[in-house]
Amino acid sequence: MASDDLYRTKYSSSRYQRQQTPLNATALHWQRQQYGHDLDELLRRRLLASPAYVDRLEQEAVLAGHDGCVNCLEWSSDGSWLASGSDDYRVMIWDPFRKRCVHVIATKHLGNMFSVKFLPKHNNNIVATCAADKFIYVYDINHSNETLFACNCHLMRAKRLATAQDSPHVFWSAGEDGCILQLDMREPHRCRPEEASSVRLLSLSYHVESGTEAKCLAINPRRTEYLAVGANDPFARVFDRRKLPSNAGDALSGCVAYYAPGQIVKNITRNIVHESRAVTYLTFNGNGTELLVNMGCEHVYRYDLNSAEPPVFYELPAYTSPAVQEDDDQVKEAPHKSRSLPASIEVHKKEGNEFLENGKLVAAIDAYSAALAKYPQGEVLYLNRATALMRRGWFGDIYAALRDCHEALRLDPSYVKAHFRLARALLELHRPQDAERCLQALIQRFPSFANNHGVLMLNKDIKENRRQSHNTEPPEPEPVEDGFRYLRLTDVEYDLRSSARDYMQRYVGHCNITTDIKEATYLGSHGEFIAAGSDDGNFYIWEGDTGKIRAVYRADSAIVNCVQPHPSICMLATSGIDHDIKIWSPCASSPEERPNLVADVMRYVEDNQQKMRTDPFELNTRNAYCFNN
Repeated sequence: MASDDLYRTKYSSSRYQRQQTPLNATALHWQRQQYGHDLDELLRRRLLASPAYVDRLEQEAVLAGHDGCVNCLEWSSDGSWLASGSDDYRVMIWDPFRKRCVHVIATKHLGNMFSVKFLPKHNNNIVATCAADKFIYVYDINHSNETLFACNCHLMRAKRLATAQDSPHVFWSAGEDGCILQLDMREPHRCRPEEASSVRLLSLSYHVESGTEAKCLAINPRRTEYLAVGANDPFARVFDRRKLPSNAGDALSGCVAYYAPGQIVKNITRNIVHESRAVTYLTFNGNGTELLVNMGCEHVYRYDLNSAEPPVFYELPAYTSPAVQEDDDQVKEAPHKSRSLPASIEVHKKEGNEFLENGKLVAAIDAYSAALAKYPQGEVLYLNRATALMRRGWFGDIYAALRDCHEALRLDPSYVKAHFRLARALLELHRPQDAERCLQALIQRFPSFANNHGVLMLNKDIKENRRQSHNTEPPEPEPVEDGFRYLRLTDVEYDLRSSARDYMQRYVGHCNITTDIKEATYLGSHGEFIAAGSDDGNFYIWEGDTGKIRAVYRADSAIVNCVQPHPSICMLATSGIDHDIKIWSPCASSPEERPNLVADVMRYVEDNQQKMRTDPFELNTRNAYCFNN
């Protein structure tokens, strides 16, 4: 094993912190005796997502057998089998290590299959499926001619299933009728209108609007009472099943929180246009403390469930001017002096500055992010990254720059450039009143900058923006062209959206506009890496802490929808429009010998950002074609 794969561990207060000291065999044996389970967990985690392994991922096998797009993949809990569901209405059970199919279930579905799940604690013998025909079936793979359970209580396409390890007979489904069903195989079930309410856990279409569709769902693996739901809007919702009332329409009383990136929340109004952004997939991490969300027409977002807060747009830290009294009674503030950075961090900063000067904005952002992952106290790093983000201007970049300005000011309230850039970001986020307040606070705190050219020009831009906003009439809540319509939010829904909690990290580069089943998942038990498919036929791997793209692989002739990591070893299964499944493992002889690794990553990334700016009408037309074929 490479020397960078294992590190000596120091335990303190039941938590260990990694030190960059190679762990030799003697030390490993001694620590295994001393710490037993904890060390085994460390070894397992390192084997699951070791950078040395991730950097040697390559296609190991192609599993062929389906006659249609493979829309869903699922590993058994022990990782011995892989289940796949397809547009050919069949479920295939694979032994990926022997590279062969071991079972085929010719389901009763008459529509594209969207989800397949092993039911826990049934020795990998029981699978549940759902599809575009609205039906949900359960099969014993050894006796697949008959269904163990059937349900067609959904009124529209059934999109996703979810299971919980502590509930071997219960599972959940999400449908485009806006309903979440809770199904128990032990209870007799007939799909009659008068009985459907008994399995309907909640109805989004009731408390949001009639057109709200449930696209995906997930159960928290540690706190299985918590249920996350994604819909055809940008908000990820978490519910407490214990608090959901018997009337499924009143589900908001059991809602724990909404989650959405700040650029979505920034201008919430009661009258909004029904848009094309949707949550196509969400999943909890292994500890149940985080939620990972793949958003259509946007990026992948990671939320810390324990500490996430609503976004902050304008808020300045307290500041006491270190002013000195001059002989002429004029007050001048002391100039800002950035704290010196450690030598290793200074290297990243200089590299980022060089990229920034040469217009290589993605590389500059990556360099600053790498530095901040190692040294989060560097206010100049936040400010420089904010500069690069604002110049790049991809979806969410301006808001991400605003967050960086807040961090820079938190570290140093006297940072004038951070004040100025915060005001500019607020203006570009269409919050001119906040921008004006921020700029006036800058002038009040630092009077010598009142006549600064940049300050004067920004002040002019703010006044012009406010004048134009004042002369623009707000839209009326009535139907508009091209299929879009205005939605009037209820007071409760408005409050929940307005207080939606912000992300901890985002992952940019892939494209998710053509299908509504595109996944994103954790690679590594502690989120060391993040993986997701893309409309460009590739799947992307990002570094979990920095958001930097680690690798991009060619995996499909058209679109990669499914990316599912093996539960205990460094292995991935991917699928999409092609009729086969690709298995990926660290089988490359060296990081340089990976034939499916994409070399010109930036070409794909920039093209993906352009695609996401496609006219919404063209996007909806394209989606309608793809979703129905």
